[in-house]
Amino acid sequence: MGRLEGKVVIVTGATSGMGKRTAERFVEEGATAILAGRREAEGEATARALGPRAQFVRTDVAREDDVRRLVGVAVDRHGRLDCLFNNAGGPGPRGGIETIPLDAAERSMAVNFGGVLLGMKHAAPIMMRQRSGSIINNASVAASRAGYSSSMIYSAAKAAVVQLSRCVAMELGEHNVRVNCISPGAIVTGILLKALGLPHDRADDVASALTERFAAQQPIPRAGSVDDIAHMAVFLAGDESAFVTGQDIIVDGGQITGRLWTPQQEGLRQLKQAFGLPAEG
Repeated sequence: MGRLEGKVVIVTGATSGMGKRTAERFVEEGATAILAGRREAEGEATARALGPRAQFVRTDVAREDDVRRLVGVAVDRHGRLDCLFNNAGGPGPRGGIETIPLDAAERSMAVNFGGVLLGMKHAAPIMMRQRSGSIINNASVAASRAGYSSSMIYSAAKAAVVQLSRCVAMELGEHNVRVNCISPGAIVTGILLKALGLPHDRADDVASALTERFAAQQPIPRAGSVDDIAHMAVFLAGDESAFVTGQDIIVDGGQITGRLWTPQQEGLRQLKQAFGLPAEG
């Protein structure tokens, strides 16, 4: 406890899932948190539950005026900004490249990439003046590998987030400001179900049904949880990571590291059998 004592943080997309849990962990570790999101009732309820060190500001991260106001609230009220977790995101349009509507792709890019860009744009001057700060951008394993998202546009947006983060890290590092990404793997949240068409509230409510399915997708034999992301965010927000910048930290239980061991061995066994080779040796 107390790893973020005295720090002022902003968490976007804080009304559910990874953002909500990270906001809770930040406050548990002593931070004062500004929670941002579009769903006002959920955001206000979360802020009330977290107590006097939490405040909700309704924000659409695709709108620059909203993001400017969000950062302004933190600085006007608390005099500084120590960490920005650009977590807000949403599904992208599904289908092959030949069917994707341009307007849907642009909307997805505006949130998943543009929201990160705007957050960094308006937080950077504050942190540069302070000569301190940590920006954390939520990316995805889909940024590194094709086929790990239901949407190629979402995957492309997250790849852009990772590269922009590296570029901004090189600029802001000269001012002692750090920029890193977290790339989650199969984490139990509602985002996949939303992408497949479930209403947002229902998707969040039934996301736990994904747990068993996700448990088999990586060598560590369990589904990823929002705690896995929140713990990494606490590390990157705090002083323990003071020499870490420009990194895309993958939190996926080994999902994209390579082929799973047991299926690979079974494939080799079947290949040997097909060619009449002994099973051992």
